[in-house]
Amino acid sequence: MTRQLRTEIDISAPADRVWTVMIDVERWHEWTASIERITLLDQHPLSVGARVRIRQPKFPALVWTVTRIEPGRLFVWESRNPGVTVTGTHSVQPIGAGTRATLQLDYAGPFGGVLATLTRNISERYIALEAAGLKQRSERPPV
Repeated sequence: MTRQLRTEIDISAPADRVWTVMIDVERWHEWTASIERITLLDQHPLSVGARVRIRQPKFPALVWTVTRIEPGRLFVWESRNPGVTVTGTHSVQPIGAGTRATLQLDYAGPFGGVLATLTRNISERYIALEAAGLKQRSERPPV
């Protein structure tokens, strides 16, 4: 059984700007408190097969592997551990003069539901922080 957390946020910036912020994962710590550090372990820029180590407050560092990328539109990465796979999907879609960003986590595997339940509150908080930070950084980029 798969469990899912998902949030959408409308951003007053063009999709290419939001995508540029979203895909620059090594700088996420600058605009969201949910990330301490993301380190690319393989090639740069982010591409299918690339591995990244993500360090978040209150969680152990995990390695995620990019499984899909559609430049300018979405990327998907996953972290696999015994009994659980967590898949993160990050996408942008133009809406009028702005963009709708979608952030989603899917928990699968025999222990996916257990992990989703145990981490639900903090994961919901983190995904909300990421959405708000993406909006702020995209609408008001650093000088």
